[in-house]
Amino acid sequence: MKTLLRSFIINLAALSITVSVIPGFTNQGGAKTLVIALFVLAIINLLIRPIVSLLLLPINLLTLGMFRWLVNVIMLAILTSIVKDIRVNEFSFQGFTYHGFVIPIVEFSRFWTLVLSSLSLSITNSFLFWVARE
Repeated sequence: MKTLLRSFIINLAALSITVSVIPGFTNQGGAKTLVIALFVLAIINLLIRPIVSLLLLPINLLTLGMFRWLVNVIMLAILTSIVKDIRVNEFSFQGFTYHGFVIPIVEFSRFWTLVLSSLSLSITNSFLFWVARE
């Protein structure tokens, strides 16, 4: 029970951090929507992820696992289609300059916003589980 509660809290924190970090990944409904999205994501990962992973297995084998991230993007896309208050929209990164290092202005489409959100969710989740391990 303790492990399940810790997992729930870490996943909730990772989802809320992703919503606040990625401008195109928005939550219109507040904390209640995040909790609902968390439960829906858990069900999607339990029921649909194995099927999608099996369907993408030939691509993963051919690319030596380089397209494994696509499964996470698909799971996040399914989540946004089920939970209407979690939205993924296009956004524009305004660029960054620091001591001659320049990152130009970039426009992200809905697909690339999903990819960034999936990457952010995965990295945040892994980091928080690493911090919280016993």
